[in-house]
Amino acid sequence: MNIHQKAGAFVRLGSFLKVFGDIKESEALKDPFEAELYDNIKASITEAGFINSWFTQDNVSFALASLSQMLQEASIDSFTKRYEDKLFIGHPAKTIAVVMAGNIPLVGFHDFLCVLLSGHHFNGKLSSDDPELLKAIATALIRIEPAFENMISFTTERISGFDAVIATGSNNTARYFESYFGKYSHIIRKNRNGLAVLTGNESKAALLDLGEDIFRYFGMGCRNVSKIFVPEDYDWNKFIDTMQAYEDIIHHHKYNNNYTYNKTIYILNQEPFYDTGFLLLKEDPALPSPLAVLHFEYYKELDEVQNFITMHEEGIQCVISEGPGLPNSIKPGQSQHPELWDYADGVDTMEFLLGLGGG
Repeated sequence: MNIHQKAGAFVRLGSFLKVFGDIKESEALKDPFEAELYDNIKASITEAGFINSWFTQDNVSFALASLSQMLQEASIDSFTKRYEDKLFIGHPAKTIAVVMAGNIPLVGFHDFLCVLLSGHHFNGKLSSDDPELLKAIATALIRIEPAFENMISFTTERISGFDAVIATGSNNTARYFESYFGKYSHIIRKNRNGLAVLTGNESKAALLDLGEDIFRYFGMGCRNVSKIFVPEDYDWNKFIDTMQAYEDIIHHHKYNNNYTYNKTIYILNQEPFYDTGFLLLKEDPALPSPLAVLHFEYYKELDEVQNFITMHEEGIQCVISEGPGLPNSIKPGQSQHPELWDYADGVDTMEFLLGLGGG
């Protein structure tokens, strides 16, 4: 199977996944083949919610729709052309162990795609928090292109029989990964967070979009905004009023538990904070924030923010800003819509895989 066949199969998969972002399209499915694939993935969404209550149907459907956008033909073509000098050269395939996190739905999909496009065998160790969704996607891909069947496997046991490793987890699990996988060629990822920088001139629409960066997946993704920088004279009224559009998040019982717990701790410790009724705003120099908490810090000049970004580079996944002066920042509302070449931790997964041999 050449790269054109592989890429074409992922494009067809993306086209199919579009139905999960459009109710009318899902209702209009008449092809028995597509209807069967839809039913299988729909069942995995329901099962995922039973296993992990953070995986609401809205969030899983959003993740699937985002994959559909990512897998458009133009994006796949642009992505593969970056590596065409290596993708078209045949090499013996390796077995790549991929140890996946389970913080948000389908967080391991990009590694899945890169391993298969690079011509290697994918051996996935699924998180107990997300054991069904990627298997359902893999089943759909194999139905679209049966040649993938011998290139994909999953395990719930201790992973073995591999040539290289991609492992994603917390800072604590990364230490275990380094110890266990250190002798293999590897990519090991740690905690990261999104950072937003406001000027005070943002429109209501921009702040609404920023809310998506903050609240999508309950703030549990590595691209979610955990901290914002605001000018010294920042007026919080507009920000807080606009964020009321997301107040229903408090009705999720686990999120509510975290909100109540953190609020109680701050009150007991007599730490100042703003309370929106569903999100706590706390001035804090740390980049990561607890669930249901958004850290903030004031700045006088953008140089201060740039210094923070430089000092915390290894902990920042993306920077969100509308203002000038911050290179490589993205617009509000875009953090959960990465391009195929927006690599986690800034490490080029395809270069790593192609350096092992494959094609």
